[in-house]
Amino acid sequence: MSFAANKKSSRMPVEQRVPYFSQWESPSSAPDILSGEKDLRDIDVWPESGALSQAEFIEWANHVCGMCCLKMALAATTGEVVPVLELTRRSMPYGAYVREGDNIRGLIYAPFVEFLKQELNVSAQVRVELIADDIAHELRRYRFFIASVHPGIRHPDNVPPRTGGHLVLVTAVEQGVITFHNPSGHNEATQSYVQLPVTQFARFFAGRGVALMSLTTQDA
Repeated sequence: MSFAANKKSSRMPVEQRVPYFSQWESPSSAPDILSGEKDLRDIDVWPESGALSQAEFIEWANHVCGMCCLKMALAATTGEVVPVLELTRRSMPYGAYVREGDNIRGLIYAPFVEFLKQELNVSAQVRVELIADDIAHELRRYRFFIASVHPGIRHPDNVPPRTGGHLVLVTAVEQGVITFHNPSGHNEATQSYVQLPVTQFARFFAGRGVALMSLTTQDA
């Protein structure tokens, strides 16, 4: 089975439905995971992650928000559902994630973009020093934008202590409203097709991310 997203599939129309996946594999379990009422050991669908063992799933589940965003983008544009840890393992030789002792550092953008190009034939560009209003421009040139936000974006009325630390898949910006899928949303309203005013999204946005799947030959 090929997991490459070709140029034709990456130009599918904006109205194309984007499947939702949780980085913990079980969207309905997300609130209990976040509250601590459920442990990752309690997720019985862990093999769907592509993990070779439950231990591997547990080690990685809290680190794969970016790869989960990619999984959703690939499913939308190719119709293929690629297990998130298969993508993760394939990205490791490029340095998209780095082990530092017992810690995992990543997603690291530049190696991730190289992985997309070499392994999946997916065009992408690292974007930095942005403001939230700039994302609309990115989506005129690219199908998706993987945005760095504070994980507290699942509670958008709160003021985050900082920005960044988590990744979400932005699918549209229309009339000052950003639409996105959040791999760690805690319920349906905060998981798929979440909509926030750009001004509210801006409180969580770190000003960086990855523009994914070019819509123009110039950027491909």
